[in-house]
Amino acid sequence: MSKYIDGFVVPIPREHLEEYQKVALQVGAIWKEYGAIEYREWLGDDMILEGTKSFHKILDLSEADVVVFGWVVFPSKDVRDKANRAVPNDPRMEGLVGPLINPTRVVFDVSQMFYGGFKQLV
Repeated sequence: MSKYIDGFVVPIPREHLEEYQKVALQVGAIWKEYGAIEYREWLGDDMILEGTKSFHKILDLSEADVVVFGWVVFPSKDVRDKANRAVPNDPRMEGLVGPLINPTRVVFDVSQMFYGGFKQLV
């Protein structure tokens, strides 16, 4: 059970979803070059379960936002740690992610992202 994942939840303005998706596909390929064995992002669909807190409520989203839930699977924590140091410094990342976090038109607000690294339990 040596696999390790990074998981994340991020709100995206619905109007920018197509642009975000195109970038996410390219970013996923870069993560795989640095050792990820799987990169997945999912679009929130059925977000309410009575008795629980929804992502919409936790993230304080408007109707104009959608929730993206994703994870990156690595063969080990060591590979993940090396990838997490290398990927942000890959020169392709600035060209891909930079336009998404431009303060004049925020597509991706990293301060609203929930993130964590997880070791396998079962």
